[in-house]
Amino acid sequence: MTASNLHPLRIGVLGAAGIFRKKNWQAIHCSGNAAVAAVATRDPARTQEFIAERQAAFPFAEPPTAHASYEALIADPAVEAIYVPLPTALRKEWIVRAANAGKHIISEKPAAPCADDLREMLDACRANGVQFMDGVMFEHNPRLSALRALLDDAEHIGPLRRITSAFSFLGTGDFQERNIRVSAQLEPTGCLGDLGWYCLRITLWAMRRQRPLHATGRILAAMADGTPTDFAGELHFADGTSAGFHCSFLAHSQQWVNLSGARGAVRVPDFVNPYSDNTVAWELNYEPVKKADSGIYLETATTPESQETRLFRNFADQVRSGRINEEWIQSAWETQLAMDACLASARADGRIIPLPAD
Repeated sequence: MTASNLHPLRIGVLGAAGIFRKKNWQAIHCSGNAAVAAVATRDPARTQEFIAERQAAFPFAEPPTAHASYEALIADPAVEAIYVPLPTALRKEWIVRAANAGKHIISEKPAAPCADDLREMLDACRANGVQFMDGVMFEHNPRLSALRALLDDAEHIGPLRRITSAFSFLGTGDFQERNIRVSAQLEPTGCLGDLGWYCLRITLWAMRRQRPLHATGRILAAMADGTPTDFAGELHFADGTSAGFHCSFLAHSQQWVNLSGARGAVRVPDFVNPYSDNTVAWELNYEPVKKADSGIYLETATTPESQETRLFRNFADQVRSGRINEEWIQSAWETQLAMDACLASARADGRIIPLPAD
């Protein structure tokens, strides 16, 4: 048994967001080296009910403490790390406070409304020697290592030339009236931050985090307050590679990426969250590679080997190592810069926006 199993990372959670309720409480429970130590919401009575509900389904040996405020949770000496699924517009204050209190940070995505806010957050984390990671689960999926080896195969793929991706779902019912993802006050980047972040991230991952030279974007549909609900963007890189993406709350569910090289192409139909009933991990020149053949098969339901579980397990291991993973920090930063440039272009009628050089 490792030290992290004997002393699981004690995580405090700010808010009871849907992703925490539906997936990440269980992911932390499955991790084997982390535990939910405390929860705080805006309603103390709701916090108690939430903990009781989740404990009944996936109990921790020591029930989490219900704190009456975010401040009290951050001040709790038993809490070592903070998971922040709060709305994007509210995160900076609490992440900076948590970092200044010496707590490691897992933040939901997008990391921030803009690069200036993220810089403040990362500066606070670095100044206090704490780890920052944004919650992009697919980066913790072991199939990425196999996919990287395939992309590096000069004979079958060759140099990348074009990357295209899409992530969308149709927001039905009262989605546009009640969901925070279409509120400029809470989620000002709308579908671009909620969904486009993943398209940008898979592109930057494929390009080994090479920063694009410039970007363009178009808001294809928006709420009355300007929150994007349908967005398309383009990135251009120094080596001639280009990338296009589409993200939307108005289109049928899709989550695919095509990686086209000089000699061949790879298509991943489920890059964000692997399908449980889809046996294709990817297609190489239209020849299917089975998940079973690659040794990788992930259920949609959260298990000890799911990518969301690996995210928290990897985070806990990193914190226990006593070292800061700068790659995680840099990935969030580069994604933020690309997102900001796409949005700035869209708000300037599609003008080409150069990305900063430093």
